[in-house]
Amino acid sequence: METLDGTDWDVLIVGTGLQQSLLALALSRSGKKILHIDKNDYYGGAEAALSLQDAEVWASKIAECSSTSIFTNASISQYSQEESGSDVPKLSFSRAYSLALAPQLIYARSSLLPLLVSSKVYRQLEFLAVGSWWVYSPASGFDGLPSSPASADDISQSRGRLIKVPSGREDIFVDQSLDMKSKRALMKFLRFIAEYEEQSEVWESHRQTPFPSFLSEQFRVPAHFHGALMSLALSSSTSNHTTTEFALARIARHLRSIGMFGPGFGSVIPRWGGLSEIAQVGCRAGAVGGATYVLGKGLDGLQSLGAPQLVDGMTATNTPDGVAVRLKDGEAVTARWIAGSTDDLQPIASQESSGDGRTEQTATVPVICRSISVVASPLETLFPALAEGAPAPAGAVVVFASGSLSLSSDAESGAELPPVHVFVHSSDTGECPAGQSVLYTNVALGGEEGFALLDRAVQSLLHAVDIQPVPAVLWSLRYQQNYGSAPQFPQTCASPKTPSVKDPRVLEFGTASSDLAFDDSMLEEVKSVWQKIMGDEGGDFMVFEDREGTNADADDE
Repeated sequence: METLDGTDWDVLIVGTGLQQSLLALALSRSGKKILHIDKNDYYGGAEAALSLQDAEVWASKIAECSSTSIFTNASISQYSQEESGSDVPKLSFSRAYSLALAPQLIYARSSLLPLLVSSKVYRQLEFLAVGSWWVYSPASGFDGLPSSPASADDISQSRGRLIKVPSGREDIFVDQSLDMKSKRALMKFLRFIAEYEEQSEVWESHRQTPFPSFLSEQFRVPAHFHGALMSLALSSSTSNHTTTEFALARIARHLRSIGMFGPGFGSVIPRWGGLSEIAQVGCRAGAVGGATYVLGKGLDGLQSLGAPQLVDGMTATNTPDGVAVRLKDGEAVTARWIAGSTDDLQPIASQESSGDGRTEQTATVPVICRSISVVASPLETLFPALAEGAPAPAGAVVVFASGSLSLSSDAESGAELPPVHVFVHSSDTGECPAGQSVLYTNVALGGEEGFALLDRAVQSLLHAVDIQPVPAVLWSLRYQQNYGSAPQFPQTCASPKTPSVKDPRVLEFGTASSDLAFDDSMLEEVKSVWQKIMGDEGGDFMVFEDREGTNADADDE
């Protein structure tokens, strides 16, 4: 197709993020005429996986305020051979890396996995086990280090250690660091949480109580073990701001998932770039179903909303049968339905609300600082065998509980910093070459303080693994991700308004979840949009038969 100008579609999907790509999968057997576009020249949106070169281009666009509205403050550091040492693995070629912008765990009990099976696309995906969980224990007498960047000597002298989190009763029973009283308390808690919903008298009155207080008061769990249980909740808040109601649901999700796919683990990650792989599989399904895909082409706004317009020699208007939109290069298309994320639909939202696309920043929104570090070591000690007959783990989780890391400014103010989470991925994920690993770090703290805490966590982890020489960081990317309806833009950037789109034919996905595990509520949003588009024509959501000519061993899409 040489031009899109004047074309008409049943559905226009804007953006190839996970939600839009799952919608494309859900519509892939509908027979509808679908146009799927993305302003970026890569698939995946906020869940994209990038090569080193792609990451450099992406970071440059962020700096120019021209790529996306939810990422800011991106920068890349690449370390010279002299800095990393002459006898360590060196950075490989660009395409040897596939680095995920927003990695998430997928729990075995997630609703996503059955849908990937019922839609037949599971054959194109490979999932790997997330193995051990670790918590960082600071050195005895640790009272904070100088603000980052700290010297290697500073961190080495106050080196902490990593403690493996028990994954069940057996681990607790054989743990020599726990006395019998502590073991009994933990066993009691595990029995309780297995069916905690049915024991409301134990926790209902403590819904909003800080979880550590609940552990101490109700189960006498020793304070030094609070961090291990907190780590299973994957809470981005400080311990005093993590409620019992929140923590119980998350820990139950973790423990109930263990053993579903094999002994010793309860969550998985997709190979070759995390959620980006699922997004691309959804897009491939859409393409097989007849959808047209165009990258590097985003929206520019509504095409003269409510007024006649000349499209391919014919006068057309926004009628109940369709909405006309203008693409970035001036082409005009019409569609009966338009679906996309808040970020991708901003040109439409801005035009409907104000016409100039500018607003002042007044709202406070969640801010996450992230970093990706390529490490010149496989970090094998973080991937111990899980159990007899279990698959080799390709992922590990390291949690720096709130208060376990400190910066000088924090020590002076007395404030407790939020926890830092680190996802460690081995080369088995296909995200880096053999002999290396990737650290994905995350903290719910913005600006330079957040980045300083991430730097501290990376260096503390590399010293704590007790590998000599201390593994070197070869390359790193750091960036800020803004969640909510009012992203915080640099002062030099125009800030588009992002109210809900008023036209009922424009279906808007909510802001992506900042959760570190896949949020099943995303599927409910996708299903709701799919139902509006399909109406009475829809059958079961993402339940497909094998296509003709395929078999159980062949790719469906």
